[in-house]
Amino acid sequence: MISYLEFEKPVAQLEARIAELRLAGEGDDVDISAELRRLETKSAALVESTYAALTPWQKTQVARHPNRPHFRDFVQHAFDEFVPLGGDRLYGEDEAILGGFASIGGRRVMLIGHEKGHDTQSRIRHNFGMGKPEGYRKAIRLMELAGRFGLPVVTLVDTSGAFPGVEAEERGQAEAIARSTEACLALPVPMVATIVGEGGSGGAVALASAERVLMFEHAVYSVISPEGCASILWRTAEKAPDAAEAMKVTAQQLLQMKIIDRIVAEPKGGAHRDPSGAAEALGRVIGEELDALSGKSSAQLRQQREERYLQIGSL
Repeated sequence: MISYLEFEKPVAQLEARIAELRLAGEGDDVDISAELRRLETKSAALVESTYAALTPWQKTQVARHPNRPHFRDFVQHAFDEFVPLGGDRLYGEDEAILGGFASIGGRRVMLIGHEKGHDTQSRIRHNFGMGKPEGYRKAIRLMELAGRFGLPVVTLVDTSGAFPGVEAEERGQAEAIARSTEACLALPVPMVATIVGEGGSGGAVALASAERVLMFEHAVYSVISPEGCASILWRTAEKAPDAAEAMKVTAQQLLQMKIIDRIVAEPKGGAHRDPSGAAEALGRVIGEELDALSGKSSAQLRQQREERYLQIGSL
């Protein structure tokens, strides 16, 4: 069942009418197929026009949609032969950040990403995708392992930010994020990162400092959440829509500023309407990017990353 966002109310009403007609037409001699087709066409057009004109705040809501595909969905629909690897060999396991060996298009890779969970129980287990120090240290371990075996690294970023709890700070959250960012930049193998939902603050950058950064069409990427920014600037989270507008959090805005490199189109109405289709589309794009990077030496890859990040913000 689709969970509708506030701005999708007209779509929800239309699709509810379609569902009622289908139910009423079951076992009835009256032919309502023409009316159904008319309403379905109207609904599809309304969804397309609505999603073609989303504001930054509306895109933020879409990026957080509870039915949006997460790490395990991408593993199921875009990757093969996933072998999970756990633990940071220092403290413990963090289920907010998952990773392991996988294959895509016949190519072996090291896959790492955030998992938010889909229901209350899984969201608690995965800590809503907010990584702790052990999660980022696990990511470092897996990146180093990938470098040792010559495997490209693919990351799927979807977090509101790293976990801000006291215990995380006690275990060195800032240092772990910095080391993970450093590990990305020092990789001797190709790295492709994708912002698939929320890309929040250092918790996202720690897995996204790649030479190729992709972003789903309705994902968002920012240094702080719109609510957090609004609370600082206006002392109220109610100004979040204004903050989202000012912060330039959308894929389209970030591509113009060259902070990301490519936008991955989502199914009509967002990835949450067709998770498998979104995952398959992302898999194809990641394969194309890995093909383009495959012939480069370690020195060339590091230089590309260095040049990429040094030019951000330059006039």
